Amino acid sequence: MKPKSKRQQVREHNRKQNLMGVLFWSVAGLALVIVIGVIVWKSFKPAIGQALPLMTTTHIPVDTDPGQYNSDPPTSGPHYPEEANAGFYDDNIYKFPAGYLVHNLEHGYIILWYNCGLVDESGCTDLKAQIKTTMDELGNVKLVAYPWTSLDVPLVVTSWGRMQKFEKFNAEQVKAFYRANLNRAPEPDAK
Repeated sequence: MKPKSKRQQVREHNRKQNLMGVLFWSVAGLALVIVIGVIVWKSFKPAIGQALPLMTTTHIPVDTDPGQYNSDPPTSGPHYPEEANAGFYDDNIYKFPAGYLVHNLEHGYIILWYNCGLVDESGCTDLKAQIKTTMDELGNVKLVAYPWTSLDVPLVVTSWGRMQKFEKFNAEQVKAFYRANLNRAPEPDAK
């Protein structure tokens, strides 16, 4: 076999370099297309739950009555400049809880409003345990569970401008609501 000339070696080297460049830029381009596709998909994925008309989002002084909301529980409207801490609440600890919780919704939170008055004691214990377990499975990120006695069902899950009612707890549907509606709000980057 005849050894390759210098010219052949240079051509072969250049061909390999060109092939590596094409391969690199093809992979980089494909990765960019995938990233853009994911971003577009996330921004256009449909929200879940009943859409409700949005109310004005004015801040009102803390501990003043925020007034009447267009849904029960509220999904938007006047609220305090402070929010409730994330987590599970066993008791109604605020004079006007909606004033705080609507601020949470404005920041992209999901709120699980529950009414133990519609179930027996055992049912209430089970409902609270299921809510806590689901919140834990979701990492407790931007989640609040709060007692709300005016509900006509045991559980209502809300996000900014959206609501889903539950006659019976369904962890998968709660998780789907959370994933679809988390941070779909006017101030999603707030804590």
